Amino acid sequence: MTAQAWQTLSNRIQNVAPSATLAVDTKAKAMKAEGIDIIGFGAGEPNFPTPGYIVEAAVEACRDPRNHRYTPTAGLPELKAAIAEKTKRDSGYSVDASQVVVTNGGKQAVYETLQVLVDPGDEVIVPAPYWTSYPEMVKLAGGVPISVLSSVKHGFVPTVDQLEAVRTDRTKAIVVNSPSNPCGSVWDAQTIREIAHWALEHHVWILSDEIYEHLTYDGKKTSYIGAEVPECREQLIVLNGVAKTFAMTGWRVGWLIAPRFFAQAVSKLQGHLSSNVSDVSQRAALAAVSGDLSAVSQMREAFDIRRQRIERMLNEIPGVFCPKPTGAFYAFCDVSALLGQPHGPHGTVSHSSAELAAALLEEAHIAAVPGEAFGAEGYLRFSYALEDNDLIEGMQRFRKWAEA
Repeated sequence: MTAQAWQTLSNRIQNVAPSATLAVDTKAKAMKAEGIDIIGFGAGEPNFPTPGYIVEAAVEACRDPRNHRYTPTAGLPELKAAIAEKTKRDSGYSVDASQVVVTNGGKQAVYETLQVLVDPGDEVIVPAPYWTSYPEMVKLAGGVPISVLSSVKHGFVPTVDQLEAVRTDRTKAIVVNSPSNPCGSVWDAQTIREIAHWALEHHVWILSDEIYEHLTYDGKKTSYIGAEVPECREQLIVLNGVAKTFAMTGWRVGWLIAPRFFAQAVSKLQGHLSSNVSDVSQRAALAAVSGDLSAVSQMREAFDIRRQRIERMLNEIPGVFCPKPTGAFYAFCDVSALLGQPHGPHGTVSHSSAELAAALLEEAHIAAVPGEAFGAEGYLRFSYALEDNDLIEGMQRFRKWAEA
């Protein structure tokens, strides 16, 4: 028997698609390394440095030998208490520090939640357009992701009727993501309340991803489901982190807030998976969540300028329609009118948004993520978390390519 015949991988991993956003970012960086001038709209990563006071807290932590050791698996007690206080300040309701588990980034919080919650065959409703990792993480837990595509007409916000249409006896949970990645939509308070009451009625867990909570525009505000409908908190897991709010993607600190028994189960899993988050990163996160939001406000103002610019420039491109995002830092545009038609210097015909994204990368040297990654064929996601000059140049390249 040859090695190839018996060295097989698990069905679990083979049934999971790679992260599309990271794949685009990796290819763009590889092309840059070859000397090609690529403008990347792919990765959802603020281009600002982490605020100085947070960095200084980490520097001081490095010098303290106490931070050279393991911490409790669920996180530094001081950080857990600060996250509880931050939740009271920002979300408007009280939680206990024992309900908090600090994780290696928000992504680990989502993964561990689904591993603890989902049994094989359980269904998790994932409103689309969705963050690319949600359905894959459901699959890794043995569950079945159920996609519900909301329309641009409704601002990419699902209705309870849509959720009820796909609910079955196996429905275990629903994912709520507002402000949203990839479409930058902010779900209104009425929708949030309706979903909470629907989940209460049908005994469905709510996974509320609030990592973009402070990035809202045009007077929009994040509606926190735990505050809007307090009685749902016994079946609510809040997912969050410092990455997007404080420009701390590389520090890898996220958390979840859940009923105490659920948090204990997650901590048990994390004890076997990764133990604790880096002490130094936790100290940096402590400074972040304990401080004010002035640095965040400055970044949001810069994002707002870019948001308005990219929306205008995208809508000036023939065949492109971009609804105005009101949260996060993504523009999610309809490019279906560009499909099936020749574009670019070589008259390239793209039959899907994935092919279109590939053509833009190869020929226009701009990197965007195709809508297929988010459950929405015919769209492209552009992150506007990049330098202003790069944003303008990238949009000009896109228009020139589309008009060729």
